[in-house]
Amino acid sequence: MASELRTRSIVGVALIALALGALLAGGLLFWLLLVVAGVLMQGEWGDLTGATPEQRKAAMFAVSIPLALLCPLAAGIDWPVLVAGAAAFFFVAFTSRKPALALGIPYVCLPVTALLFLRGEQPYAYGLLLAFWALGLVWATDIGAYFAGRAIGGPKLAPRVSPSKTWAGLAGGVLAALVLGFLLHRFAGLPIQLAAASGLLAVAAQLGDLLESAMKRRVGVKDSGTLLPGHGGVMDRLDGVVAAAPLAALLYLVLAQAA
Repeated sequence: MASELRTRSIVGVALIALALGALLAGGLLFWLLLVVAGVLMQGEWGDLTGATPEQRKAAMFAVSIPLALLCPLAAGIDWPVLVAGAAAFFFVAFTSRKPALALGIPYVCLPVTALLFLRGEQPYAYGLLLAFWALGLVWATDIGAYFAGRAIGGPKLAPRVSPSKTWAGLAGGVLAALVLGFLLHRFAGLPIQLAAASGLLAVAAQLGDLLESAMKRRVGVKDSGTLLPGHGGVMDRLDGVVAAAPLAALLYLVLAQAA
């Protein structure tokens, strides 16, 4: 147990350091990290939906096209990405005859687009703050939920889907996300409305986690993959981001429109 926790901690810190480095660099490096993660997630999604190796590879190729167009040197966040994403969805759905496999396209593309949108906001420091908020609150939620769940225990949140999650863990995750949000407001200038919404995004992150847990339970696997020692697959690490990042971008858009 101690060895597993040590491995999990080391890999977790390394992943956060990698994400922070790419986040600070922005531009091509941040886009490249998200593209690699997105293509790998599509592959794991294929495994969880029972796709054949050929169908899985075709879906990974299909999702790479809208992700490539998101490159700052290509179309960026514009209508060609929407067209390519829709084309990729229907291509995968019709060629594989597996609508569930095609749902991996929006599952991957929406959070990648949201994070690139937030990171691209100007000035540079503000875009960095917004993207860090969207990612950091998921990390804070995971940490808060883990320690509150272990320390308090109590009633299970969704025992049929994820037996280890508790209502106390959810509360701890929401509290941790709110603390981070208000710290970013106090010391970095995050709008107070977004800071207050951090709790809502923490709930979204937990729902994203439960969705992936339900998919894994349906096919009888513990992890979405084996790429990350102590963590499982890429989806296992980013399931909360998948749900929280698009909502964070939407809330920011609503705030910007109201300003």
